[in-house]
Amino acid sequence: MPTSEVRQHLLRLLRDAGNGHVSGAAISRALGMSRAAVWKQMEALRALGYQIEAVPNRGYRLVSEPDRLGEEQVRSRLFGRTVGKRVVCFDQTDSTNIQALHQVEEGAEEGTVLIADAQQAGKGRLGRGWISPPGVNLYTSIILRPDIPPWRAPQLTFVAAVALVRAIEEVCGLSARVKWPNDVLVGGAKVAGVLSELLADMDRVRAVVIGIGLNINMKADQLPANLRYPATSLALAAGRDWSRLEVACALYRHLDDLYRVYLDQGFDPVRLAWESSCDLVGRQVQVTSGDEVFLGRFAGVDADGALLLAGGGVEKRILAGDIRPVD
Repeated sequence: MPTSEVRQHLLRLLRDAGNGHVSGAAISRALGMSRAAVWKQMEALRALGYQIEAVPNRGYRLVSEPDRLGEEQVRSRLFGRTVGKRVVCFDQTDSTNIQALHQVEEGAEEGTVLIADAQQAGKGRLGRGWISPPGVNLYTSIILRPDIPPWRAPQLTFVAAVALVRAIEEVCGLSARVKWPNDVLVGGAKVAGVLSELLADMDRVRAVVIGIGLNINMKADQLPANLRYPATSLALAAGRDWSRLEVACALYRHLDDLYRVYLDQGFDPVRLAWESSCDLVGRQVQVTSGDEVFLGRFAGVDADGALLLAGGGVEKRILAGDIRPVD
């Protein structure tokens, strides 16, 4: 068994024990290694920042874990069918989406997750940048290879947005809402964005890279002053910091679940979940798309994620733009 898998299995044994101890003999049997080898693995985990208590005649207890987005920390918490089958972590990179696109060309398997502690060239929608300071947020990309035609690929942005909403509400207890086409808001301010990039042949998807930036513990003085819309972080919204590891793993678990629903049942259940998390559906809105401005009632999204704007007895489909309430 590779060292990384040994440590993932070991961490699961310790976590499953909760506040109790696991004997060295039990760990030795479970991992198929000597007691001395178990001790060496414990020392290696301690060197990574895990606090592990060792009590004679009782065993080992996991006291605390580092808030570090590392391969072993993430993989040992994920049990889904697809997302997180492979995890690649960077202390710093240009952009996780750029790196994911490179990995797609090299044959990376579906479910590969890339995480960076900091980005030098984080990517937002429409060529905009994404501010990516180190040690406070989540910058991640997920490689998916669904057997769908290219026109359906934008639907996966909505899958990711709903997963973000559910992860934020599960871990933080904050009310999160979606904003068309790719934002997640808390308290009316942007806390996360999704950037999906497609690699496809004429009639089939080769891969979709879902890039996600989530402001977790960012402070007010770290937010840029020239943003088009208000921004926040989970910490600013709640008045306390959060475990980046816990939030990230909740996101990957919900994304895995929703991706399975999407593959098995299609876009409709995802679309309905997205619309139920959007405060603007049914309201009068203004949509700016390029040089054009449209007014109407936000009637929801259609099968390819386009915004449906009702007015004058007709519905107009808008593929890209910025939306604001006017009522």
